[in-house]
Amino acid sequence: MFPSVAFRPVRLLVISVVLTAAAMLVAGLGGHLMVGVFLGVGLLLGLLNALLVRRSVESITAREHPLKSSMALNSASRLAIITVLGLIVAYIFRPAGLGVVFGLALFQVLLVAATALPVWKKLRSGAGSDSDADSGVLTASEGTEVRSPSDD
Repeated sequence: MFPSVAFRPVRLLVISVVLTAAAMLVAGLGGHLMVGVFLGVGLLLGLLNALLVRRSVESITAREHPLKSSMALNSASRLAIITVLGLIVAYIFRPAGLGVVFGLALFQVLLVAATALPVWKKLRSGAGSDSDADSGVLTASEGTEVRSPSDD
């Protein structure tokens, strides 16, 4: 099971909306409703970044000879744009706009957890079962050969 299989943008959108509503409620009770709104903007910017990552990985790896340099350049430029956009919003709408930066950071934690947990559960439950071989899911043991010391 590859991490890309575990990436569920709709689930992340729902979680982001719920977190935004909770942040707006808590921030509104504290008299700073816009902090919650900007936190939601940061979460949505993070989701946009994750969708763009998936799209760029699919397009670069679909090439006959994908280059690491094109992936690195794409990642660096995309992250620079998202970061600058977040910092501009944080500066223009300070101090409440700082919620965008926190939203971006929170989304990264959410993305790692939402992607890694299903993979981790699959590995713990025994990724080498026969049902995986029938479903086309590559397991950790496929493609490896057992070598003995006499093979050298």
